[in-house]
Amino acid sequence: MEILIALLASLAAGFINAVAGGGTLVTFPVLMALGLPPVAANVTNTVALCPGYFGGIYAQRKDFASQKKRLIAILPISVLGGIAGGLILLNTGEKAFNGLVPYLILLACLLLAIQVPLKKWMQSRSGKTHSTLIKRVGAGSLLLLASVYGGYFGAGVSVIVIAILGLIYDDSLTRLNVLKQAISFSINISAAIYFAFSGKVDWAFAGVMMVGAVAGGLLGGRFAGSIKPSWLRVIVIVTGCTAAVVYLVR
Repeated sequence: MEILIALLASLAAGFINAVAGGGTLVTFPVLMALGLPPVAANVTNTVALCPGYFGGIYAQRKDFASQKKRLIAILPISVLGGIAGGLILLNTGEKAFNGLVPYLILLACLLLAIQVPLKKWMQSRSGKTHSTLIKRVGAGSLLLLASVYGGYFGAGVSVIVIAILGLIYDDSLTRLNVLKQAISFSINISAAIYFAFSGKVDWAFAGVMMVGAVAGGLLGGRFAGSIKPSWLRVIVIVTGCTAAVVYLVR
């Protein structure tokens, strides 16, 4: 029964990620409810949901070719940040992470809530110039911090990344989204590879959740046009906030 619950949660997460984002806010609380300690739930979730990124990467593969220079500059930073976040997670202990769990969930809910206004703000800035200082210094420092957060917890990191990219590059939201996909994937895959050898991953859950995440992503891609992302976003935010409150008062 527990395996079935994990499978259904990952199916929902893959679907939600494809349509609106925020799938981790479903799977992470479910894994904890199924009895995994917070750190084990987090690393298992990261490993399990990684395959779900392949769909988005594959769909936008042609758009990567025109941004090779940006990717070459950005990906090493995101990989290092993802590994650093994973190192911090596994070396600061269960107690420290457990104390942060409700606040990390609330932060992810906030990021999901501002996703639409953020996109509108970025679109309004299109065509405006940005300073060289932000491009050269801000790019490295802000993306590194975002990547560390992504490796440590991950929920909502794509919202942070797209906001930073909007400050750094004067480009369309569509092209920036390609970079966001690559960065989010590199953060998660680098952390996931490190986690895979940590002994903390529950492979019984991770295995079935990988299948669920891919299947959910494919379903989400097929039905994305007929479902309002705003409704899914509200459901995920309410679910996440409820989980955070439960952890705070328990």
